[in-house]
Order: sequence, then structure tokens, then C-alpha cells
Amino acid sequence: MSKQRIAGRYAKSLLDLASESNLLDVIKEDVAYLNEVCKLHDVVLMLQSPIINPGKKEQIITALFDGKVNKMTFAFLHIMLTKGRESLLPNIASEFLNQYKKLKGISTVTLTTATPASAEMIEQIRKHFENSSFTKNTVEILTQTKSDLLGGFTIEFEDKLYDASIKHQLDQLRKQFGGNPYVKSI
Repeated sequence: MSKQRIAGRYAKSLLDLASESNLLDVIKEDVAYLNEVCKLHDVVLMLQSPIINPGKKEQIITALFDGKVNKMTFAFLHIMLTKGRESLLPNIASEFLNQYKKLKGISTVTLTTATPASAEMIEQIRKHFENSSFTKNTVEILTQTKSDLLGGFTIEFEDKLYDASIKHQLDQLRKQFGGNPYVKSI
């Protein structure tokens, strides 16, 4: 079975347990914290390492999460360690957050600009997407800056991409002028 599928099942189990216990929002915050910790390269290497014994991994997980997360989340982390599934924790965390957003009807829109976007621009985009039929009622906007866009912006949501960057427009012009029909090729 694939890692993503296994992670999806563990995430679903945690989501259902949290929902039944009326701790869904608390557990979501804990998993968001876990997701941020799992973005650290050293933590991922530790979780995936077969050389580090499980006792040492448990000490590290305890130091990172004990007292900082709910007891249910900590018990879940302990279960993952005892089952030998600690290498799946980054996948489980991201899958949990995806399932939570789907359950709560939250759409994620990623706005990438060449320079930092203003608060007004972000709010206009949020209102536009909340009123559109493309997204769900609640819209979460993530912002990024990439200087290689040169100007303009890109918007990504639900496997769709709207590219209004200067880089994209220049690439289109290059393609258009690349094949000059007036120059006879020999």
C-alpha cells in the first residue's frame, strides 16, 4: 500500500476521533504545529532514520510535543512510534489538514507575487473568490513572493492556475515571435 494511502487512513482515523470527542479544532491546531515541525529537515531525517532506535525517537518526540499538544494528539504520536509508523508523520499531518479543510468547506488559494502583496489586494482576492462559484464559502489565502515573476501575479486553486505575470507574458511573446512566418527557412 502506498504511503499516501496509509497516511490518509491514519489522518481519517484521527479526524474522526477528534470530531467524536468535540476536539476537532484543538487537534487541528496540534496537527498544524506537527506539520510545521515536520518541515524541519533534521526532524524528517530523524523520523525516517532506521539507525536511530525507537527509544531515542520517543525521547525526541516527547521533548518536542509533551505539554505543547493535547493529550489525544500526544497519544496518537506515541501510537505512531510504537507501530513503527513515525516516518509517515509528515504525510499524516498534511493529509489531516487537507481532510479538515474538506470537512469544514475551506478552499485554499495561493497568491504568488513578485513583491509582497498589500492587505487590500489580498482582501479583494478573498472577497472575489468567496463570491465565485469556483471555491467553497470559506477561502484561505496563502501568499508567496517570487522575484523571477518580474511583476504581476499568479493564483493557484483546486488544480487551476491563473498566470498574469510579466514572465509568462514574455514567454508567450517569445513563442509567438519564435516562428517568424516571413523568414523562409532553408
